[in-house]
Amino acid sequence: MDPQKEARTARDQAAPPPASQPQAPQEEARREGGEAPAAALGEEADAGADGLWALPVEPAERRPECSRCSRPQKVCLCPFLPMHPLHISTHLYIIQHPAEESKVLRTVPLLAACLPQDKCKVKIGRRFSEERDPELSTVCRKSGTLILYPGAEAANLEEFILDSPTYPSTIIIIDGTWSQAKDIFYKNSLFRLPKQVQLKTSISSQYVIRAQPTNRCLSTLECAAVALSILEKNNHIQETLLRPLRALCSFQLQHGAQIRLSKEHLLKNGLYPKPMPKNKRKLRKMELLMNSVKI
Repeated sequence: MDPQKEARTARDQAAPPPASQPQAPQEEARREGGEAPAAALGEEADAGADGLWALPVEPAERRPECSRCSRPQKVCLCPFLPMHPLHISTHLYIIQHPAEESKVLRTVPLLAACLPQDKCKVKIGRRFSEERDPELSTVCRKSGTLILYPGAEAANLEEFILDSPTYPSTIIIIDGTWSQAKDIFYKNSLFRLPKQVQLKTSISSQYVIRAQPTNRCLSTLECAAVALSILEKNNHIQETLLRPLRALCSFQLQHGAQIRLSKEHLLKNGLYPKPMPKNKRKLRKMELLMNSVKI
């Protein structure tokens, strides 16, 4: 036999076929030890990451609040509240838009802290009916109930009580932005049952850390302060209710807040930062504000 051919035959017999080559020692050890291949490891890692989403989330700690004024304890306004709730005979119902409930600088908690619990009730919602709130429905149907909402049909509160055969025992005030208050008033037929009244006062709002449409617009607390002073024939009530509001604004201004000028003031003095609206209805409102026409 040819020596070269014999050598090739010997090599072919000694070498196993490619398909039957043993696996690398490391790979074999992984198989025997039950270790998953690289692709499976990747899947397990993803599964572990997904498992993190199932862990309970710790809620953010809220600052402790004062149980009376609902302010954080570090900035409690109780020193500016009356030592005891004011003695009044008028029942006050606050109809609060749900969006107001979560705002930090709201005035209704301060108002409620100054009055007896049985004389000041807060109803939160946008839609009310006899079925959903029988108590409010009964109140709205009483002859001694007023609703404070400005408009062409609203009577001046001071003049109305002079001629009214029944002295008012209850007043309803809507708490929210002007657009929210308008929505609540016109979309709830219950609120057109009481006599509609408004305040005619020359005082400017002292709630200077929140912008108002006009210089004559008052916060809910200020409206209640003026109205209760008139109904109770006691000017001391207005001063007592405004004291915590002034303290709130003073504190905020000392810690970085800025005085918020009304939209009316900004428009009249050429300081309005936004372009004038293209919508004719909104543009008309802007023109009314610039011309000091009450809307």
